[in-house]
Amino acid sequence: MTDFPTSLTSPDQRCVGCQQSEPLGFDFAFAYQPIVDLRDHSIFAHEALVRGTQGEGAMSVLSQVNASNRYRFDQRCRTQAIAGAAALGMQTHLSINFMPNAVYRPELCIRSTLEAARAHNFPLNQLIFETLESEHVDNYRHLTNILREYREFGFKTAIDDFGAGYSGLNLLADFQPDLIKLDMALIRDVDQDRVRQVIVQGIVTICEQLGVTVIAEGIESAGERDFLSDCGIFLMQGYWFAKPAFKALAEVPPHAWAN
Repeated sequence: MTDFPTSLTSPDQRCVGCQQSEPLGFDFAFAYQPIVDLRDHSIFAHEALVRGTQGEGAMSVLSQVNASNRYRFDQRCRTQAIAGAAALGMQTHLSINFMPNAVYRPELCIRSTLEAARAHNFPLNQLIFETLESEHVDNYRHLTNILREYREFGFKTAIDDFGAGYSGLNLLADFQPDLIKLDMALIRDVDQDRVRQVIVQGIVTICEQLGVTVIAEGIESAGERDFLSDCGIFLMQGYWFAKPAFKALAEVPPHAWAN
């Protein structure tokens, strides 16, 4: 595991978010959905997906997040996801969504994440931080700075829902993350849609040349799985393999791998 940066352990090393954020005022939990690797039928990672305390959908939680509490929510998402993964004995990568607009100074805002990883003995190089391409970001340069800082800490970085917004290629030109996750709207029935096939194949070609690994999310059929595999995409996520498991690690059924 990467050494914990001692320069961030001082109590006065806090950004404005730590000092001014309101108490959260609500609780939440996580479900974990596997990201599989078709090449060896293994689990590459689990994505932590926010849920209500009784397993309610994500919107029951996200609807309570606002400008006043988003910093504290973002911080607790990270620490609770790590704690939950460690309690489940997760040995794979853990993918955590983060809110760029809730990060003031990445080198300071990451402190609680590092503390949680250390407390639960979770390797930093097994953490993936992903952000939505389609999410509104107040400062585009700020986002790329966050991603670069996270890479310096040893985390992997990912852009989620790639292809859903208008800024994906611009972001890719400025920063090449470790991973991109193709938006599920591009994936749906891709095996039967020539236009989607051409777009996906083009993205795969670009990413191969840039050294970026592609994940296809939202897989719901064997046809989608097989077409994407033929394109050279081997990391996949979706109900075809497993639904998110509330406070648990889902098992992938044998038929999901079958040719």
